[in-house]
Parts: sequence; structure tokens; C-alpha cells
Amino acid sequence: MTCPCGLGGRYEDCCGRFHQGGNAPTAELLMRSRYAAFAVGDRAYLLRTWHSTTKPRRLTLDDTEWTGLSIVDRDKGGLFDKEGVVEFDAHYTGGSLHERSRFVRENGKWFYLDAV
Repeated sequence: MTCPCGLGGRYEDCCGRFHQGGNAPTAELLMRSRYAAFAVGDRAYLLRTWHSTTKPRRLTLDDTEWTGLSIVDRDKGGLFDKEGVVEFDAHYTGGSLHERSRFVRENGKWFYLDAV
């Protein structure tokens, strides 16, 4: 299966490795892997990569059919940064979601913080 994140690789070799416990090395790769988690219904990964200060107690996923991801912009979020912002359009059947997401890195791991 091709990974839903849009990079074109096989799911197992792309975001699947993060879903199985690997750490995304950049904010953009974490964002892409979170999009893929929404697409494949991996609620546990979404909660695991959500910052503790903003993580919901529960997360319910609906049956949205996610159809593609477009990166609009990114600011920081690289290998040596502590924070980053990724702006994207997440497409689904019938529409799209535009968001600027903030990410922080703690103890070498990136976490989704919130949308700005």
C-alpha cells in the first residue's frame, strides 16, 4: 500500500515505521505521519504524538476518507530545532482542511502542540 502522506513510498517503509514506534526526525515528517494516522485510523499514534499540555483525554475518529496532503509552508522544525510550524491542506472526499500546526521537540521527540 502506498503511504497516505504523499511522499510516494510504501506505507510500511514510510509513516508505518513511525506508527510502529519510530520517531519522526522533523516536524514535517511528524505532521505527515499524523495525517497518515488519521487516514489509516491509528488513534494510539495520534495520542502518543500529541503534546501532553494539549492532548485530549479521548480521541474519536470518524469515517472521513482522506484523499491527499499538500504542504503549503514550513518554518523551522528541522533536525536541530526545538519548535516548528507546518502549514498544510489535508484533502478529503468533499473538501479540505487548511491548518498551520505548531510542533515542539522534547527529549529528541517531536510532538504536535496545536493549530495556530
